[in-house]
Amino acid sequence: MTRRPPRAKLGGMDELCALDATDLAQRLRRREVSARDVVAAHLDRIDRVNPAINAIVTLDAEGALAAAAAADEAVARGAEPGPLHGLPIAFKDTHDTAGMRTTYGSPLLADYVPASDELIVERIQDAGAVRIGKTNVPEFAAGSHTFNTLFGTTRNPYDLGRSAGGSSGGAAAALAAGLTPIADGSDMGGSLRNPASFCNVVGFRPTPGRVPSHPTDNPWDTLGTSGPMGRTVADVALLLSVIAGPDPRSPIALETPGAAFRVPLERNLAGLRVAWSPTLGGLPVEPVVADVLAGAPAVFAELGCVVEEATPDLSDAEFVFRTLRANAFALQFGDRFDRRPELFKPALAWNIEVGRKLSGADVWQATTAWARTYRAAAAFFDSYDVLIAPVSQVPPFDVDEEYPEIIAGQDQHSYLDWMRSAYHVTVLGAPAISVPAGFTPDGLPVGLQIVTRPRSDLLTLQVAAAFEAATGHGRRRPPL
Repeated sequence: MTRRPPRAKLGGMDELCALDATDLAQRLRRREVSARDVVAAHLDRIDRVNPAINAIVTLDAEGALAAAAAADEAVARGAEPGPLHGLPIAFKDTHDTAGMRTTYGSPLLADYVPASDELIVERIQDAGAVRIGKTNVPEFAAGSHTFNTLFGTTRNPYDLGRSAGGSSGGAAAALAAGLTPIADGSDMGGSLRNPASFCNVVGFRPTPGRVPSHPTDNPWDTLGTSGPMGRTVADVALLLSVIAGPDPRSPIALETPGAAFRVPLERNLAGLRVAWSPTLGGLPVEPVVADVLAGAPAVFAELGCVVEEATPDLSDAEFVFRTLRANAFALQFGDRFDRRPELFKPALAWNIEVGRKLSGADVWQATTAWARTYRAAAAFFDSYDVLIAPVSQVPPFDVDEEYPEIIAGQDQHSYLDWMRSAYHVTVLGAPAISVPAGFTPDGLPVGLQIVTRPRSDLLTLQVAAAFEAATGHGRRRPPL
């Protein structure tokens, strides 16, 4: 038997693991490389690298190799490869996967094996992706630091002593470390954006309804949404093109087909009106983060944009988010908490108890305040096309801390406080993306948050792609 020559290594990383997902997908479609080779390369890297970062917590190497072989054989028989043909993916451990353990990071569900895939998983696999496992999350995805009692803590590939963010922290770390080329995630208070910022990848919270959810106990929910992650904006658009699109089981699903996002993202930004909000209306921001982002307005000016300092009215955002989140947590987790309170982390137990103290009037007031915020945002986006701001107010923090307790000299009293720059934007109901924006003097990644009018998801991607091309920060890989 003739031995195949070893594949090229890029900075110690197998070439197939270093390629952008869009490039890798094209090579797979042209049959320049097989799905078997791609999956095997990623499994090998997981074996070597994952123990250090703990991003992937459930792995089915045998099943993945069998699925890759079946994908190769189908194409050999003349089947048309899907847009994600042969790309390995580890699904977020809060997304149900048929026949594969889905724990939600909780000991209550340590042995839960769903009977069916949820919609986002189904769409990704139908597009040809190969399931290899699951990525780590905080308990019930609560919090922007990924740790739980089942699997432990996910570490940042750029500095193993730092947090990878959350709740899609395992997904972001896996992307940054070359363990997967694409990743799915979800975002209520920043869970796609924060880990992307911490791990120097791209995380996109689309307009609610763009990526429909099924099954779900609250199909009308617009506070949380699923979305794509990748190492480039084009990779994120590729994955969005698969997971977006209407579904009759979702009452808020937007009608635009996903294929509308499988287009070139190049766009002339000349004349675009950009609002720069360095503190989102007075939030504390660590100086090292502010320093990294200070050059962002100049980048947009050089791209021909008209840049001004401005902030939408977010005066009600804190009350809206904290009230509706607590109410949702009390309703969603209350019965489980009553049965086994000792199996809930203190922060989650506290959030449930806050929700239980709310009255119907509290929830109604938050709902009407949300309506005011949405109307104010609509008026703001009549004056500006784009809002740019920090994703996170801090750089990646010590991995052994639950959350940053002080930001720029101001105390943070709960696991939620430090996430305001992300969850205040959640309340706008707008598409928001985190794109790599640079590094602190210690080499820690910092992301820029780009926000546009609700339903203008393609514009968000185009603006992010232009910033990405002009700066190139996302090309820097971790020293693993």
